[in-house]
Amino acid sequence: MSTMSGRGILAGAAAVAAAGAACVAYGALIERKWYRLRRETVPVLPAGSAPLTVLHLSDLHQTAADRRQRGWLAGLAEEPVDLVVVTGDMLGEPTALAPVLATLGAFRPRLGAVAVLGSNDYYAPRPKNYLSYFLPRRRRRLAKRNPWQDLVDGLRDLGWTVLANERATIAGGRIELAGLDDGHIGRDDARILVPPAAGAEARLRLGVCHAPYLRSLDAFERNGYDLVLAGHTHGGQVCLPLAGALVTNCDLPRGQARGLSRHGSSWLHVSGGVGTSKFAPFRFACRPEASVLELVQR
Repeated sequence: MSTMSGRGILAGAAAVAAAGAACVAYGALIERKWYRLRRETVPVLPAGSAPLTVLHLSDLHQTAADRRQRGWLAGLAEEPVDLVVVTGDMLGEPTALAPVLATLGAFRPRLGAVAVLGSNDYYAPRPKNYLSYFLPRRRRRLAKRNPWQDLVDGLRDLGWTVLANERATIAGGRIELAGLDDGHIGRDDARILVPPAAGAEARLRLGVCHAPYLRSLDAFERNGYDLVLAGHTHGGQVCLPLAGALVTNCDLPRGQARGLSRHGSSWLHVSGGVGTSKFAPFRFACRPEASVLELVQR
């Protein structure tokens, strides 16, 4: 009896180990490169406005060798949209600067392209203990610098609007933008999110940030931004059926880790992201994605 019981335990352990290995292989070899394009409709424009399409990209974490991601993004650049917004973490390593600029340079939306930086644009990734993401507070250790200033200069040379605690307008002033620098490493300054000067009118007030910390979302909402775009969460990167995202890597509730939701009077769209850190090349129940948002009348 004990021998049979021991064999059963060993068989069960072997089955669990095999299932775990299969999940890891699936997440690393299949799902993390199983790109998709999501579409959402956002009722955010005032009456009488024509629809506006926004392509939201985030968290490319592109490496110099990642030809498959670049190929998918090259096809996506053919998507007819009015505006492209990238919410940070474009660089996956220092040598990815030229490939990233070549990739993003292929996008030529009708009204222009906007970007903010994320922590991985400033600092190269490093190996870490990913169980630390489940801790309520964890110490952040920054690695060597990425060529972030060359990235900013290169994007601006391509005609992009790059915002770091700055405001801007496009489309003849009909779209007002505010972009926060990355709050995940304490570079955000919400003082720039003050209401526009008296008499200024915009069809859309669009907030852009990398990490959707509640302090940033509260500041956008408090100052009247209609729609806020963010990334950083990777949609949780590892999700479970019914439970969804396990972590968001910030104080955003797990139920808002990906997709469209409300934050007070503002709409919030969090991208699940296109890539992963090269030291964590794995996704589960959380496919890499970009999103086309069709903005329509309220």
